[in-house]
Amino acid sequence: MALPSLGQDPWSLLGVFFFQLLLLMSLRPATGTGGQGPMPRVKYHAGDGHRALSFFQQKGLRDFDTLLLSADGDTLYVGAREAILALNIQNPGIPRLRNMIPWPASEKKKSECALKKKSNETQCFNFIRVLVSFNATHLYSCGTFAFSPACAFIELRDSSLMPILNDKVMDGKGQSPFDPEHRHTAVLVDGMLYSGTMNNFLGSEPILMRTLGSQPVLKTDIFLRWLHPDASFVAAIPSTQVVYFFFEETASELDFFEELYTSRVARVCKNDVGGEKLLQKKWTTFLKAQLLCAQPGQLPFNVVRHAVLLPSVSRIYAVFTSQWQVGETRSSAVCAFSLTDIERVFKGKFKELNKETSRWTTYRGPEANPRPGSCSTGPSSDKALTFMKDHFLMDEHVVGRPLLVKSGVEYTQIAVEPARGLDGSRHVVMYLGTSTGSLHKAVVPENSSAYLVEEIQLSPEPEPVRNLQLAPTQGAVFAGFSGGVWRVPRANCSVYKSCVECVLAKDPHCAWDPESKTCSLLSGSSSTLNSWKQDMERGNPELACADRPLARSIRRQSPPQLIKEVLAVPNSILELPCPQLSALASYHWSHGHGHGRAAVPEASSAVYNGSLLLLPQAGVGGLYQCVATENNYSYPVVSYWVDSQEQPLALDPELAGVPRERVQVPLTRVGGGASLAAQRSYWPHFLIVTVLLAIVLLGTLTLLLASPLGALRARGKVQGCGTLPPREKAPLSREQRLQPSKDYRTSASDVDADNNHLGPEVA
Repeated sequence: MALPSLGQDPWSLLGVFFFQLLLLMSLRPATGTGGQGPMPRVKYHAGDGHRALSFFQQKGLRDFDTLLLSADGDTLYVGAREAILALNIQNPGIPRLRNMIPWPASEKKKSECALKKKSNETQCFNFIRVLVSFNATHLYSCGTFAFSPACAFIELRDSSLMPILNDKVMDGKGQSPFDPEHRHTAVLVDGMLYSGTMNNFLGSEPILMRTLGSQPVLKTDIFLRWLHPDASFVAAIPSTQVVYFFFEETASELDFFEELYTSRVARVCKNDVGGEKLLQKKWTTFLKAQLLCAQPGQLPFNVVRHAVLLPSVSRIYAVFTSQWQVGETRSSAVCAFSLTDIERVFKGKFKELNKETSRWTTYRGPEANPRPGSCSTGPSSDKALTFMKDHFLMDEHVVGRPLLVKSGVEYTQIAVEPARGLDGSRHVVMYLGTSTGSLHKAVVPENSSAYLVEEIQLSPEPEPVRNLQLAPTQGAVFAGFSGGVWRVPRANCSVYKSCVECVLAKDPHCAWDPESKTCSLLSGSSSTLNSWKQDMERGNPELACADRPLARSIRRQSPPQLIKEVLAVPNSILELPCPQLSALASYHWSHGHGHGRAAVPEASSAVYNGSLLLLPQAGVGGLYQCVATENNYSYPVVSYWVDSQEQPLALDPELAGVPRERVQVPLTRVGGGASLAAQRSYWPHFLIVTVLLAIVLLGTLTLLLASPLGALRARGKVQGCGTLPPREKAPLSREQRLQPSKDYRTSASDVDADNNHLGPEVA
């Protein structure tokens, strides 16, 4: 590499030495991508002003775990610790508190909870776990109530909550968990509550239960072991005739060298009334099957975390993790399950337990009519009920289609909605909450794999997303956390400043408006959408953003939108920043414009953290552009025109019509002169590199000296020495190692630096 000529004064020589050190620092090893799988195109850190978010919190309240959207979409009901809130979400910005009602556990229950060795600081409270809309005038809510579950109806008046009277509080066992840490689910269908939770204080009795309404109360049979004691419920989804429960438990039917978890889907019929003699007040239609979410040739994602139904496509979308992890990296997957496939599996063959071998095998006996476990009308026969006691597990698996697989992240929640592009193409938009407080927005095209539009770090501190609630009429997603509720607009179109960026984002909610020259949110009521630009299939701005049909000839690179003029100062190093707007793009710097465009001169420049470090000298002025290449399309991200203070350069005639703006960039001074406002110090880097160079030189010198010393030692041993130095260990022969001395004793001096015993001394 040629050294730039700056003259012979000391400051100039120091500048050369300093610049060469910066070139050394710029050669950093490539870092990892942070896990396999789709990379979010844009990442926003907590508090980033480029992503407008709003956060609701209430003094003295914690654990905003349960979210419920009102029927009109204007009110968000929130279940927190010992309180229920009604938030007005009609207007953008921070949700406004409509009203709040307290619902604390009684002092008697808190004292009993403390006597049972539970914490008065974290556990002995009323954590709201069930919050559903019962009818137009009432909500139904349940809570842990200091390890004594309780439920109550809550009256609504103009979307505001009426206080809960103590005499209206009912026993909530089987509807809410005892322990706030236990996962649970509940859904209200036709005035009846279907819940999956733990039914005892110890958390060893899982139960699926139906309460409320006119139908009899039904639950799973504890003694028949339909559910493993560690079952953990994550979702309840109603269908036409049945209600599906999604949960994970230890797989008792599989032989494995360790406890193997498996994901399940269970099914009960809505018209089930229980048995008359057998299975009284118990489900007679309970069946369960294994959910399989895996990629070919890899370990399955066997722990389901959450599931939701998208009615428009009759599919269930679920997030999974694995009980195994590679190193410290945990992986997640999103799988889609067709309701048709689930129904087919429940109409298939059963498994049965061979009591002699304790193995589960396929049942191949005769099948009764009507089929046991079917949603047929009328009471079932005793024979069918006897069959159902032991044949509750289906033989076939429900296989899902992996849509998104990503390592280095653990998804905890999911919300989905359909979306249409300008061309009428159908897409599914998924909002994925993580265990570290991030929100991923993913898009699943109709016939392609999913990709991540953005990642938003909501919580400044790593903590899991507790709940997600989509509010379509408000165009927002609400995320529950321990300290409050985040309101996240579902799209951030305004951050894309050009048609190129807007099209490359491939966000189905955004399109480029040529008239206003903005990337705007798509609205179904707009009548001017025909002129808007979007390309969801290919994401090709070369086609979408063209004003007229493209010719077949090679086109020249389009001129920049804005040129930033920079004044070069002698004896200084300019830093020209390059904003990296997309994590999917590659970036490089060019010098010049049009046919004269070339790579930046290596002798007087270096790229450090994406920025161009430029040492001003003769011939380095002119146009510098940071060019991004994404999806096989290149475009300038930022353009600088570097002027010399002593001899200003004339602007290229081809760039005469481009707007210009005089800016100051970070500047490192290596000589005397007036200081600038935008100075930046590289002395910490200079000291680090100097120390590293000294260590390398010292190590090299040591190696060079070690070789002749080793040769001298070897020559001395060949010539022979009559006696060994004191405390020197003589080498042992094989016989000596096999027959140690009987009076061998280990002393403190026979232990090396790693605390390993050495061999015995030989006189």
